[in-house]
Amino acid sequence: MGREAGAGGRFSGPQVFLLAGSFLITLGSFAVLPYMSVLLHQRLGLGLGTVGVVLAVASLVQFSGSAAAGAVTGRIGLRATMLVALGLRTAGFAAFLPGMHSAVVSIGALLLVSCGAALYLPANKAYLVEGATEAERPRVLSAGSSAFNAGMALGPPAAAPFVLGSPLVLFSCVTLLFALVGAGHALLPPAGPGTAAPVSGASGGSRGGGPGPSPFAVTVLAVYVFMFFQHYLALYAVPRTSAAFYGAVLMGYAALLVVAQPLLSGWIAALTYPSAMRVGFGAMAAGTAAIGFGGYAGIGAGAVLMCLGEVVLFLKNDLEALARSSAPPAAVFGGQRLAAGIGAFASGVVGGQVYAAADAAGSAGGFWVAVCLQAVILPVCFLRRRTGPLRGSVRRRGSRRPPEKPGEPVRSGQ
Repeated sequence: MGREAGAGGRFSGPQVFLLAGSFLITLGSFAVLPYMSVLLHQRLGLGLGTVGVVLAVASLVQFSGSAAAGAVTGRIGLRATMLVALGLRTAGFAAFLPGMHSAVVSIGALLLVSCGAALYLPANKAYLVEGATEAERPRVLSAGSSAFNAGMALGPPAAAPFVLGSPLVLFSCVTLLFALVGAGHALLPPAGPGTAAPVSGASGGSRGGGPGPSPFAVTVLAVYVFMFFQHYLALYAVPRTSAAFYGAVLMGYAALLVVAQPLLSGWIAALTYPSAMRVGFGAMAAGTAAIGFGGYAGIGAGAVLMCLGEVVLFLKNDLEALARSSAPPAAVFGGQRLAAGIGAFASGVVGGQVYAAADAAGSAGGFWVAVCLQAVILPVCFLRRRTGPLRGSVRRRGSRRPPEKPGEPVRSGQ
C-alpha cells in the first residue's frame, strides 16, 4: 500500500484500510463491551458492586493508559504499536472463551482488551494524520471519527441475539475478526513515531492571536458535560417516553454523528477556538435544557443539540491540540484520551449524586437544569481566565506555535 497522503480530497490506500479497520474494530468491541455488566453479573454471578468496580478499573486503564502511547510509538513506531494493541485485544477476546466459566479469567480478559484499546486509538489517529497538511487534518480525523461511531452504533444490536444465548459464538466471531484485521495491519507500510507534519499555525484558535484555553482542559470539561447525557438519558427518558423511543433516539443520534462531522469538518476547522467553545457548549446547554422539558419533542431536540456540541468540541479539541504541540501526534492523542477519562470520571462521580438528589426531590428535570447551568457557567469562567491576548502574538520561526507556558498540559494532548 502506498503511504502518501491522499490528495485532492481523496484518501490514500492505507488511510482507506485504517478507516475500514476502525469500523470493524469498533463493531467487534461494541458487540461485547456494552454487555459486560450483564455477562459478569448474570452469567458469572458477580455482585453489582463488584461489577461496578471492575468496569471502573477497565475504563481507567483504557483512558489513562493512552497517555503511554506516545512513549510506545516513539520506541517501536506507529504500525508496530497498532499490531501490539490488536494482539492484546485479540488475546483478550480469545480469553473470554474459557472465561465464560471463570470470573477471574473474564476480568483478566477485559483488562487485556482495555490495555489494547489504550494503545490503539492514539496510534491509529496518528497514522491517519501522518504526512497530512493542516488543511487535510479535519477531513481525515472526522472520517476516522465517523468510522468509529458507525461501529459503536451497529455493534450492540448485531450482538444482542447472542449475548446470553450463545456467548461462545459471539466471542469466537469477535476474536476471528480482530485476528483478521490485525493481519491486515501487518501489511501497512511502516511509519515512524508519528512526527507532526509542519503546520502554519493553530487551527482557528491562532487566528487573531494568543494561545487561548488549553485543549487538554477543554476536553476534560467537554467530556464532563457530555457524559451526563450519555449516562443518564436512559434513566430519564425511558419512563417518560418508551424504550422503543429511546432506542430510536440512540440510532438517530449515531447516524447523525456519522454524517455530520465530515460535513461540518471544514466549518469547524475555520472557527476560532473560543468560538468553537461557545458553539459547542452553547449547543450542549440548549440540549440539556430541552431534555429537561421532557416529552418526545424535548428529548429528541435535546439529543440533536447534544450531537452538535459533541461534533464541534471533540473535533476542534483534537485539531487545536495537534496544532499547538510539537510532540508526536500519538502523544497528543494519548493525552487527549487521558483528558477524556478524567472528564468521564468526574461526571460519573458528580452525576450520580446530583441525579439522586433531583429524583429524591421529585424533579428529575432539575438534574438537566443543573447540567445546563454547568454547560453555561463553567466554559464562561474558563474562557475569561484562560484566553490570552487576542492580538500581537509572536510565532517561532518555522511557523510553529510558541511553546506552551510552564504547567500547561497541552503537550500530553488526545
